[in-house]
Amino acid sequence: MTLLHSTLSAGALLLASLCASAQTVPPKVQLCVSCHGPEGRSPTPAIPHLAGQTARYLYLQLRDFQEGRRSNPMMTPMVAGLTRDDMREIGEYFAAAKPAPRTFTPDPAKARLGQAKAEETLCTMCHLGGFLGQNEVPRVAGQQFDYIVAQLTAFKARTRTNDAGTMTSVAGTLKDQDIENLAHYIAGL
Repeated sequence: MTLLHSTLSAGALLLASLCASAQTVPPKVQLCVSCHGPEGRSPTPAIPHLAGQTARYLYLQLRDFQEGRRSNPMMTPMVAGLTRDDMREIGEYFAAAKPAPRTFTPDPAKARLGQAKAEETLCTMCHLGGFLGQNEVPRVAGQQFDYIVAQLTAFKARTRTNDAGTMTSVAGTLKDQDIENLAHYIAGL
């Protein structure tokens, strides 16, 4: 009977904890966590982590989706009804969240080549040391590998252009293998 009681008590505590954390998430943010994960730590490789991004960067990306400067079949309809205050609230919420712990295990040889390419293309001039991001420039350290590959590929193909030309210029010089190597390096940070 004690084991059953302990198990039921643990389950009740877990349920109470989940309910309490769900209540602290603002309503507009609740729309985001279904894909981007609790506290902005995405469980899906193709969907980016939002935790630890700057509020300014997140706000601008939401606005770009809303105004058509950036397109995604899932995101575009999600942001359609957001106000500027909603977008600021979402940005501030995820900016305050602790970045996701690294779960990707990079290939060491590819990561070394990626680091060399990052140094060659001066990535840290905008993304800063450690790839922690600043203002309108995203934190990419520890970002999802698949997402990094997809975004660098989109910049290279010029299907993503909401970057004032910087990333499209840099990505245009990259070979597919460079993109893979960079993703190994950055996702492994």
